[in-house]
Amino acid sequence: MYRSRAYRYDNEGVVLVLTVLLVLAVIILTSTVTFCLSGVFIVAMFLLSALLIRSHHQSLMRSAHRVDQHRTPELASLVARCGLKLQPGQVDVFLVDQKQNNAYTFGVSSPKVLVLFTPLLKVMDVGELSFIIGHEMGHVALGHTWLNTIIGGMAGVPAPFGAAVLLYTAFRWWNRMCEFSADRAGLLACGDIHTAVSALVKLAAPDIRDQRDFERALAAIDAEDDLASNRLAEAFQSHPLLIRRINALREYAHTAEYQRILAAMNGNVSETPASSPPKFTLPIQPGPTPAEEPELPPEERWPWLKPKDLP
Repeated sequence: MYRSRAYRYDNEGVVLVLTVLLVLAVIILTSTVTFCLSGVFIVAMFLLSALLIRSHHQSLMRSAHRVDQHRTPELASLVARCGLKLQPGQVDVFLVDQKQNNAYTFGVSSPKVLVLFTPLLKVMDVGELSFIIGHEMGHVALGHTWLNTIIGGMAGVPAPFGAAVLLYTAFRWWNRMCEFSADRAGLLACGDIHTAVSALVKLAAPDIRDQRDFERALAAIDAEDDLASNRLAEAFQSHPLLIRRINALREYAHTAEYQRILAAMNGNVSETPASSPPKFTLPIQPGPTPAEEPELPPEERWPWLKPKDLP
């Protein structure tokens, strides 16, 4: 099986190193007592996070719907297909019946956990769900889940107010780089830039029904970075502005690296028996697939994403 992490966003590793060095600098510039206490604090925060993660996992086991071939065979097949491509390791997937159009992942040890909220199944088609699942699997594959626990504890080390703000913004900077990397994983999972963009827009505007709705939503997203207040607020957020994520994905989709990795990951699927794309029944709303409409290119299946919207 082909396994690659070369899709990691260019600046993610650099920002991670800078964040760690910044934390160490803040600790070193304090007294020896503070240095020792900081080490104890980081270890304590890591242990506390690990306990909370374990508790949350056990809670999901009791209250959420586990995705498997017995209870949710279509969705389980899609999860398996994304897993074949991205090779994230052992991941438990759960469906949570709450009114959130979202997904997240967590975990320090194996198995990592991927949580999907049920509204996603009503909003997204098969390809878009592949992007969402692939995005979360990208976090797992690239080590973001356990690194987030460690770096988050380091960034929360006791420090003077100014230094604490600096550590927090550095941690959020790294978080945003991780999102760019995970978006690339989602693109590799779904294999189509139009589908990936559509999934991102639907996260912000789940009520899209036609081309006009989509164009309005995309125009609103495109205008987000026009306001200085939004750009400033982004520095304290874990996710980049949505238009930045869309533009970054469009740029990556035109690279030779993306085409090379995608071809190799598709080979993982073709080598596996019974790996044809799953066809969903309600409540998951199926979108057109190449098997159903082989003569239609992606921009015809999603007319609101024709080249006029591309940079």
